[in-house]
Amino acid sequence: QVQLVESGGGLVQAGGSLRLSCAASGRTLRFYGVGWFRQAPGKEREFVAAISGSGGTTDYADSMKGRLSISRDNAKKTVYLQMDSLKPEDTAVYYCAAAAAGWVKYQITDYDSWGQGTQVTVSS
Repeated sequence: QVQLVESGGGLVQAGGSLRLSCAASGRTLRFYGVGWFRQAPGKEREFVAAISGSGGTTDYADSMKGRLSISRDNAKKTVYLQMDSLKPEDTAVYYCAAAAAGWVKYQITDYDSWGQGTQVTVSS
């Protein structure tokens, strides 16, 4: 398994941007598909974005398409999530997760390792 640590969250005004990072330690990250999920207070954790091990395939939640860009640097063992045009409803704890299968995955149960999360708060 890999160990994951998220960073880059914070407080931003509506319309602003944030770049989240997910740093991995342990096994080589390029064998893992990586996803981002979020969980708002009182709501279930939901899929946000995912990228394959090679970085050649990406996908995004419909609700956030056009405002997100996921990328990875396997040499640095880091996956990034660029979020633009943020809205107050994007406020949540954002988690990254790694799946031993190297392709894009959408379900929480598909992922083997999880980070502790980073808080994103968007003010109106």
